[in-house]
Amino acid sequence: MSGNLVPASRFSTESWVKNSRFIATIGPAFSVTEAREFIAGIAQDYIDATHNVPAYVIGSGTSITAHSSDNGEPSGTAGKPALSILLGSGLGDTVLVITRFFGGTKLGTGGLVKAYSNAARSAVEGVPKAKKISVHQASLKCPYSIYERLLRLIKLHNGLNIKESFSEQVRIDFLLPISHVPSLQAEVSELSSGQLSVIIQKEILVALQPVNIAEDKSRYA
Repeated sequence: MSGNLVPASRFSTESWVKNSRFIATIGPAFSVTEAREFIAGIAQDYIDATHNVPAYVIGSGTSITAHSSDNGEPSGTAGKPALSILLGSGLGDTVLVITRFFGGTKLGTGGLVKAYSNAARSAVEGVPKAKKISVHQASLKCPYSIYERLLRLIKLHNGLNIKESFSEQVRIDFLLPISHVPSLQAEVSELSSGQLSVIIQKEILVALQPVNIAEDKSRYA
């Protein structure tokens, strides 16, 4: 799995171990501040939980900031195994919180490590993945006669977050991967006989482009 992959959105899984309920919630975070806000939000959502165990990896590849906490569980039995799963997943810019509602039966050191590892693994494997890319915020105005053909072109060039507004002409606002700008400009010009061009408004450093990946579960064993 490439290191520039991140969770596409917030995602949760749930499991039960000897009457203890585990909820693993994972999502994207592009800074330590965002990760801490995510963790605080989960703690508020599950304010009555016995433990809310956080782990995060900000950055990707060899340039990362990693953190975890056992949040009251015995040292090394919760946050560390969760973080280990994150680091082994290849995901970057990822925050994970595993919530536990104690069910009355102690799991022991080995049982806790296994339970938190399995909860983290389930979240990492199940979360939809996205690719982190650099894009331009762009727009295009066109007559209705070629609107549908232009919309198809934008989608073929991996346009994201496409929004349309209709008046005398159609306005299309979208995010366009930087590498696709020259080719889309050329095709728009050709389609409109040189009358139209894509207006580049500003560069955005990060956008999420959904991808489909066949997970190799052996990675998390």
